[in-house]
Amino acid sequence: MAKPGILEINSVKDQVSAEEWEARVNLAAAYRLVAHFGWDDLIYTHISARIPNTDHHFLINPLGLMFDEITASSLIKVDLNGNVLMDTPHIPNAAGFVIHSAIHEARDDANCVLHLHTDYGVAVSNQKEGLKLLCQSSIPAWANVAYHDYEGFAVNDGEKERLVADMGEKNALVLRNHGTLTVGDSVAKAFELMYFLEKACKIQILTESTGQELYSMSEDALNNALRDLLVVAGANGADNFTWPALLRKMDRLDPSFRD
Repeated sequence: MAKPGILEINSVKDQVSAEEWEARVNLAAAYRLVAHFGWDDLIYTHISARIPNTDHHFLINPLGLMFDEITASSLIKVDLNGNVLMDTPHIPNAAGFVIHSAIHEARDDANCVLHLHTDYGVAVSNQKEGLKLLCQSSIPAWANVAYHDYEGFAVNDGEKERLVADMGEKNALVLRNHGTLTVGDSVAKAFELMYFLEKACKIQILTESTGQELYSMSEDALNNALRDLLVVAGANGADNFTWPALLRKMDRLDPSFRD
């Protein structure tokens, strides 16, 4: 029996492929990590992941679950239209999948789409200049960011084409007056980029709150940093080093995300 306040969810491990189960575990870990870092917004926002070796099948959170109670088995399998593809006791949030499905469909490299409404991310989305290049931690996100104007609650399929066009080939998106979004060819890469995007937004708001004159890095320093960033990305640092460390962290805190 589950502990009080904990949903009892039957495992689906023996009903899915090994590749799907790995995707489920990684995505569940991402939800738990978002909650751990305080980036969640009650039951709202989403992280989705493509299931390998399928015809556009994806995993997304069920409606009504907090991010810190998501497990590998509680994730819902859907197609590009948000239709449920596997029996589940949970209710999908098809409307919440509009943004995700648009990017997944347009970008074969977008195996994971992570969307948040953090305080600092929304604050920067409200600023006309958007994300600024203020420090080393800002560079990964600043070099990857695009912008999409607010059109209302993202439940209208008509917005998909404009959102995809605005994002282009960038891996980070500031949704004006709304929040932030990152994509990656793995959960690891989407999460690490969001970590730096959120950090950049926080640093920007904190820096500007001082009211002091800002010190800017030189163009040579920026070019050096951008060059070195490509080297790190080429080494798959997120997949090979950062993500395994984060999984170990979650295993220490609460390994039930693997259920």
